[in-house]
Amino acid sequence: MTTLFDPLTLGAFTTSNRIYMSPLTRARAGRDAVPTPLMVEYYRQRATAGLIISEGTGISRQGLGWINAPGIWNEAQIEGWKPITKAVHDKGGKIVCQLWHMGRLVHSSTTGEQPVAPSISTAPDYIHTYEGKKPYEEARALRIDELPGIIADYAKAAQNAIKAGFDGIQIHSANGYLLDEFLRDGCNHRTDQYGGSPENRMRLLREVTEAIIKVIGADRVGVRLSPNGRVQGNDDSNPEAIFVPTAKMLQDIGIAWLELRESGAHSSFAGDEPTTQPKLSPKIRKVFTNPLVLNQDYTVAGAKEAVMEGRADAISFGRWYIANPDLVRRLKDNLPIQKDDSKLWYGAEHGAKGYIDYPFIAP
Repeated sequence: MTTLFDPLTLGAFTTSNRIYMSPLTRARAGRDAVPTPLMVEYYRQRATAGLIISEGTGISRQGLGWINAPGIWNEAQIEGWKPITKAVHDKGGKIVCQLWHMGRLVHSSTTGEQPVAPSISTAPDYIHTYEGKKPYEEARALRIDELPGIIADYAKAAQNAIKAGFDGIQIHSANGYLLDEFLRDGCNHRTDQYGGSPENRMRLLREVTEAIIKVIGADRVGVRLSPNGRVQGNDDSNPEAIFVPTAKMLQDIGIAWLELRESGAHSSFAGDEPTTQPKLSPKIRKVFTNPLVLNQDYTVAGAKEAVMEGRADAISFGRWYIANPDLVRRLKDNLPIQKDDSKLWYGAEHGAKGYIDYPFIAP
């Protein structure tokens, strides 16, 4: 009987357990998107996770709109990540870099240019900038001749991640960001070869994935999808018709693993709207036979059951890893789960507070 505490092979490497740390934006990098020494200790503390999926990491200045979020497009950023990956490896852990292009969910005051998306659109709500909260700006539609450059940015970022010492990468194709915007018809109104049919809408994700596989190998590539619900203003009229074929496509081109963040009626993810759309993981499980990681508000019992019954090969936890760097031990020994302080989730101004000062359970 498989448990959360058994090892799992993801392509080129094996994780020591099936309790993964999901990507968590914490905004402790510099304004130049270079990781800081504070981040070394944060990731080191959580290295007992079977796998750490890094916080979203920008592939380009165009694609990175979060203030104080890290990037992976230049040498300074590569050098900033090296002590982080070394710290995780020295503690026996594994870490992959989540590659992020935020699409329309950026602001020109941070990126220096108008947001881009598959079609002209404006995200709802507001964004935090270095000058305070501002409404999202209208995104312009990407031209076809611009897409090869974005694909090249992804491939270069993947190469940079391997240079920085990561064990692999995860392509962020979820949560209303660029690749998810292309997948869903709520944001993608194109009439060319990147819009309309599910095959056309998944084309950019396929091309990005294939370009990355070409430079680092399929056995170091994972993808994240959010296949149901409306997230950060983006949804789809028929999620099953796009996300099940997308998962099948990813299986066919040979990615090592797939993570699904699934919404529900009560979600802790701030960008979610309550949804009654069914979770698609059972149908995706039938077409994606490589390791499948599930995420979103799992209880201890629910996580153990999902892995034991084979509905998932691993479970990734987000909020619990904020306040519980020793989460694996807490789950294994049925120890209390500490509560986090949401006021300290984001912001370089908080420094170590609410970031690396949560206590470990005494030996």
